[in-house]
Amino acid sequence: MRSARGSGSVRQRRPGVWEVRVALGPDPVSGRSRRRSITVHGGADDAVAARARWADAAGLLRHDPRLRPAITVGELLAQWLATDHGWRPATQAGYRSTVGFLRRDRLAARRATDVSPPVPRAACSAWRAAGVPEPTVSARVRVLRSALGHAYAEGVIDRFPLAGTRGPRQPGSRLHAPVDVVRALIRHAEDDVVVATEARDASPAAARRLHRAQQVLLLVRLAADTGARRGELACLQLDDLDGDVLTIARAASCEVVGPTKTGRIRRLTLGATTADLWRSMVATWQAADRRADESATNPASAGASPFGPWLFSRRPDHRTRLTAGCAGHWFADLAHRAGHVDVTLHRLRHTVATVLVGQGDILQAQQRLGHRDASTTLRIYSHALPLTDSDAAARLDELYR
Repeated sequence: MRSARGSGSVRQRRPGVWEVRVALGPDPVSGRSRRRSITVHGGADDAVAARARWADAAGLLRHDPRLRPAITVGELLAQWLATDHGWRPATQAGYRSTVGFLRRDRLAARRATDVSPPVPRAACSAWRAAGVPEPTVSARVRVLRSALGHAYAEGVIDRFPLAGTRGPRQPGSRLHAPVDVVRALIRHAEDDVVVATEARDASPAAARRLHRAQQVLLLVRLAADTGARRGELACLQLDDLDGDVLTIARAASCEVVGPTKTGRIRRLTLGATTADLWRSMVATWQAADRRADESATNPASAGASPFGPWLFSRRPDHRTRLTAGCAGHWFADLAHRAGHVDVTLHRLRHTVATVLVGQGDILQAQQRLGHRDASTTLRIYSHALPLTDSDAAARLDELYR
């Protein structure tokens, strides 16, 4: 059925069933024409009336986009961030930072339902051209997808505009510290303890230097042995070690002590050297604390303050916990003095995973790192899997010889 240009079309599909099509104007990103198809049951007059109604509504959309009742990306992100998702404090802080940037980006002015797949692709290209690192680009796209998905699930928008699109590219392989570098860091930490012990005098400053050097040595050994996260290492307590078995039950997230990242408690066996170092260091610190109490100027205060529960602490009595940030700074200072400025405390975690996966111990790596599922370990550290195609290489070599 012919009609005036721009008012849509009517087509009879079968007796009593009509298809009405109206143009919604070009897509704001791709420029392609958008159309909507409606099925109408009844006679020809019903189809023509439906076409007129939809054509009028489509004309409003084409000529005055401000009349479209839709939430913008910036408003949607604000609502998503304000919703209680049960995130850990560090996750909340990271999302808050990402949402803050996205709400300042020109992407925030778009209507959420207009965020078609070309929109985030164009935004990613602009961010990369501005020198934004790939992990940051991926984090921004993940936040955008999560906010849109949450809005669709809650009925804020009537469709998920990024349905069927692929997520951002995954960052490269996790960079581990070579085993020789880890050995060098341990030797350097041991040398620091020897130097601090030989230079120790009766001054409080010398005692603090020795106390810190001993803790840094134990910190490096534990990180290289367990693959624990920095926040988990900073929250270790003295009674977490039973024999050679270490229980990791808590972690610091934005310096708030709570459960581990996965919410699970894990137990793992320490190497004999690390376990012996733990016990000897704790015994040394407790003995030094008792001597300090006995030599206090006020005899009534002697023995009044018990030794604290924390393994790592800036105080000699260990009654306060060392922050995760301070642990990272201590390790960074050691790495700088050892000539390995690019090595961070978290890279020792990747070293543990790479060594175990390289030996084919997938489940042991999963347990030691605290991954919820072995597929996570395989996805992140698949590059370290041992090669098993030597027989195929030999056959091909013989074939072409």
